[in-house]
Amino acid sequence: MEQDRSGYHAVSLSGGKDSTAMLLMMVERGMRVDAAVYADTGMDLPAMEAHLARVEELSGVPVVRVRPPLSFEHYLLDHEITRGKRAGGRGYGWPRPRARWCTARLKVEPIARHLRAASAGRPVTQYLGIAADEAPRRRRERRGVRYPLAEWGVTEADALDYCRRRGLDWEGEYRHFNRLSCWCCPLQSLPDLRALRRRHPDLWSLLGRMDERAWNTFRIGCSVADLERRFASEDAQEGPAGGARTGIDARDKEMP
Repeated sequence: MEQDRSGYHAVSLSGGKDSTAMLLMMVERGMRVDAAVYADTGMDLPAMEAHLARVEELSGVPVVRVRPPLSFEHYLLDHEITRGKRAGGRGYGWPRPRARWCTARLKVEPIARHLRAASAGRPVTQYLGIAADEAPRRRRERRGVRYPLAEWGVTEADALDYCRRRGLDWEGEYRHFNRLSCWCCPLQSLPDLRALRRRHPDLWSLLGRMDERAWNTFRIGCSVADLERRFASEDAQEGPAGGARTGIDARDKEMP
């Protein structure tokens, strides 16, 4: 992987296994990295704080935190809507597959502002941690954007194994979650929502309170209260020795 070392080189660091592995592998290969840019949405799992500090220590690359002007909860519940069918209403509501306002407001726009300011007019190269076995549509060709893991043939499993060999564990969260993204994301899998409820009941409770105030349900046709009833029923069926379920089975396909 050849690198033009001029300009401003920024890794987009979500803090998950893929972007973490990408950053450390780039440093190992002697590639230039001016900053690892972390979009602080305020909605990551608690383990992320210690993880980011450890990544900064291992890589020697400064982790630059960028934040949106307003919080996720504000955009979800209170932001004034000025256009469209809901003009005059409040809150964007829960994101949907074709309406991921959260990605734009909380991540893409703050990172773009940082890149414009930090590059001071120089060419920018942004590195995104998309693994080789993720959907090709996620690696669309864009000027000034590179996907090192895909270029190197590094899969998601490879990335997690590499991070673990470097001593990174996220306080064990990857033993329970398939992905470490915003804990409030309605697009995460049912097994990850199940894990959130069991491992972080305080966050699960907060999720329910936000859902009660939002104009749309947490998932299409499914509220957090619906999920709570389902998960509680599963717990009762499993009994005290049932343990946490992992993976996706037929029951996970019965609910949106």
